[in-house]
Amino acid sequence: MRKLKYRYSNKKLSRGEPPNFSGQHLMHNKKTIQEVISRSSINKNETIVELGAGKGALTEALASTSREVLAVEYDQKYVDVLRRKFIQSNNVKVIQQDIMKFRLPKKKFVVVSNIPYAITTPILKMLLSNPKSGFQRGVIVVERGAAKRFTAKYFKDAYVLAWRMWFDLRLEKSVPKEHFSPPPKVDSAILSIKRKEAPVIAYQHAQLFQNMSHHLLKFPQAPMGMALRGIFTVPQIKHLRNSLGVNNEFPVGSLNEKQWAKVLETMIQYVPQSSWPKRKKR
Repeated sequence: MRKLKYRYSNKKLSRGEPPNFSGQHLMHNKKTIQEVISRSSINKNETIVELGAGKGALTEALASTSREVLAVEYDQKYVDVLRRKFIQSNNVKVIQQDIMKFRLPKKKFVVVSNIPYAITTPILKMLLSNPKSGFQRGVIVVERGAAKRFTAKYFKDAYVLAWRMWFDLRLEKSVPKEHFSPPPKVDSAILSIKRKEAPVIAYQHAQLFQNMSHHLLKFPQAPMGMALRGIFTVPQIKHLRNSLGVNNEFPVGSLNEKQWAKVLETMIQYVPQSSWPKRKKR
């Protein structure tokens, strides 16, 4: 992964607003904060991770609902504010850390965050790409465009497809840009994530599925007959199309989660391991 560099924006700020650090827009609207808390359905005994705690508006609400809140923040100015605010709170631990270097808890945990928009996808990859992690569910405020992409029926990105094999992602509600300081250029959304009770793909096949989907989604608009050709033989493709109920021209990116599971099952059953897609280590 390319090393991320966090820098303060050179943009002139007004009304004493904090610098927009790493694409971070502080949520200040009390109604929206309460909406996030309500949708989180936090159990008192759960461990909550907040990535990008800012000045603690959301942290404060989380502290009253959970026995343990890990508030992760990188900006020294915000860290100082957080430590002053929660100096007497035994259940809030302020962690000054680059989010992408933060070690997620090994035990089960929930994420409730208004994350820095500049690193939305890397954060979601950190949480969702390893289905064996302790991450159970989350309510995360992201750009609305990102939320729509993560929840779309048409798959353009193999990593989003992989997430959806193990987690349910749902765009719950749009959030106006005026509910943040400084306001982002676009509207935001509340994205809910919940681990599936029954995963579509077994966790043990996670890497194999990621390799396969990465190979097949290089061109999401490619028709089935062409996309599958690199792995399956012509008779296998015909058999697979019939079992999926699609024709030769059906775009591979339009397959749903259950259909993708069938593709993997067919590959494991009929294709020699020597022909299974492999991703080069970077």
